[in-house]
Amino acid sequence: MKNKIAWLVLVLVFIATGLNFLDRQVLSMTIIKIQEEFHITDVQYGWINTSFLVSYALMFTVGGRIIDTVGGKIGLGLAVLIWSIACFLHGVMQNFYQLLAFRFLLGFGEGGCFPGAAKVVYEWFDEKKRGMANGIAIGGSAIGAVLAPPLTIYVASSFGWRASFIIPAIVGMIWVVSWFLIPWKKYIGTPNEKTVSSGVSFARILKNKYLWVFVSIRFLLDPVLYFLMFWVPKYLSEYRGMSFERIGDSFWIPFLALGISNIFGGWISDKLIQRGISINKARKGVMGIAAGLTLCAPFIAFVGSYQLAIALLTLLLFAHGFWITNYITAISDIFGSKATSTVVGLSGTAGALSSLLINPFIGEIVTRYSYTPLWVTAGLMYPLGFLLFLVFIPRIKALF
Repeated sequence: MKNKIAWLVLVLVFIATGLNFLDRQVLSMTIIKIQEEFHITDVQYGWINTSFLVSYALMFTVGGRIIDTVGGKIGLGLAVLIWSIACFLHGVMQNFYQLLAFRFLLGFGEGGCFPGAAKVVYEWFDEKKRGMANGIAIGGSAIGAVLAPPLTIYVASSFGWRASFIIPAIVGMIWVVSWFLIPWKKYIGTPNEKTVSSGVSFARILKNKYLWVFVSIRFLLDPVLYFLMFWVPKYLSEYRGMSFERIGDSFWIPFLALGISNIFGGWISDKLIQRGISINKARKGVMGIAAGLTLCAPFIAFVGSYQLAIALLTLLLFAHGFWITNYITAISDIFGSKATSTVVGLSGTAGALSSLLINPFIGEIVTRYSYTPLWVTAGLMYPLGFLLFLVFIPRIKALF
């Protein structure tokens, strides 16, 4: 029975990460209507997005630390509750200042999602199943990215833009009720009590050199993913001559590949461990394959057709799925129940901050030169990150 409940929990985490990405994307697809109705300028819209990113980056670390203290059930449940309330408030906003505040609240809740997901997976799954479980948990975000555009457009067209926020918020509320009805204590005890009584101090975590390896890698690599999410549609339009409709028909494919590889990448490393290969070799082996596959990125700038560009982009995001699943699983392998969410949170904050810093420079590079330097950089970052991982984390093993 415990095994069935564990998979039910995992399905709910998958839905939560899917809602996480879906809810944050609704605004980008409804902003034109909102701007027309409330006369919000592009400058104000920029501040609205910044409001989200600031609270999101902050809560990656703060939320991660809280979740390591209270446990996955309470931590992730409260995160989904907060961002669902924020999403609902988007649907009833009346001016720019309200939207600015509600966007901050959305980031405040969503920042706890992935640290919470990592914590839940650690609590319910052992090391031989943890890779695939993390892949499924993370994979929901990619599916959310695939579903968000068509669902939002359909709902907004049929019921108005406000319903595009209110309906996902209601789904989130239903999720929260379902989540807290699961009898965790009956099947896994109260792992958070152990965490509270014998937890690792924040200062001790900050002194650990492995933490800074994970933080540095995320600082290097997250801007690549944000570049793919925020700039590639513009690239496909301006440099590949694709229409808005054609981009919509094609851009979901790479993210579907990302969701599949999140799961498949975890499954592979789990299978290797089940066959007697060490955790160290299994996780690093899959991450090494992923780093090698990302070398396809520079070719995106030089292929002759948009179809080949989309195919290579799909391969790049497929490789990212392999990478990120095993990266997060390696964190849980090393830091365990006492610090996993904290480390996932700190690394996530580093990635968000680096993306905030680098995003303006992307615009400068595109304006002054082209997208080519960015594609070349995207292809080199993962091998560099893997080299750092090999050199500074010679063996994946539990520390606490």
